[in-house]
Amino acid sequence: MNRISEAFNKKKKNILSIYFTAGYKGLNKSIEIIKNLEDSGVDIVELGMPFSDPVADGPIIQKSSETALSHGMSVKQLFEELKDLRKQVSIPVLLMGYLNPIIQYGVEEFCKRCSEVGIDGVIIPDLPLDVYERHYESIFENYRITNTLLVTPQTNDIRIKQIDKKSNGFIYVVSSNGTTGDNKAILHNDYFAHIKSLQLKTPTLIGFGIKDNKSFLNACEYANGAIIGSSFVKHIESSCSTKHIKSFVDEIVKS
Repeated sequence: MNRISEAFNKKKKNILSIYFTAGYKGLNKSIEIIKNLEDSGVDIVELGMPFSDPVADGPIIQKSSETALSHGMSVKQLFEELKDLRKQVSIPVLLMGYLNPIIQYGVEEFCKRCSEVGIDGVIIPDLPLDVYERHYESIFENYRITNTLLVTPQTNDIRIKQIDKKSNGFIYVVSSNGTTGDNKAILHNDYFAHIKSLQLKTPTLIGFGIKDNKSFLNACEYANGAIIGSSFVKHIESSCSTKHIKSFVDEIVKS
């Protein structure tokens, strides 16, 4: 059982997953930020691999990607930074990014390096299920890297159940057809209720538009938890200190 499954076995509700872009706060800062998130009580971390054409991301994460790339962040640099990850961090860590840089790096080498540094899974928004099954599934399985698949309001029930059957970590429920940081996302409670009614075997986390305590708790009514990205990236613009990060997490999870 990998760390992602263990996390959902230990905690069924109010799972908090935080996203930030690797390299945004400078090179060699990723483990420090992940450690601060873990110490603040975050359950899962999604570490973004910056890309020049992030079609699923809104302006805040787009800007963070541009900044990270200007700092010299790359897939190769990221793996170098993460080589001591598991000496300091025990919570699940996923890499989130787009397929093109992974193909350029080499899919098998990418999965091998993920396994070596202790990455538990990946989220690749532009990798469809059928392409994954046809070309990459066996490689990911060989290195025990979980591939988290996404569903959106446009995904029909047949497809959702196919994704559920294929998933072994969690399903990323995209709250709207917009991009990350879309504040309209939290209004789609009927959609969240429909996903819940399908009684999927795989845990679900709702992302896109989750930004504060109210939207986090609302999402947790319909899923095992929620994912916060843009709001956190904006928060650490001024500082990524332990105290500053803990204040953000405390505000999100307060009862």
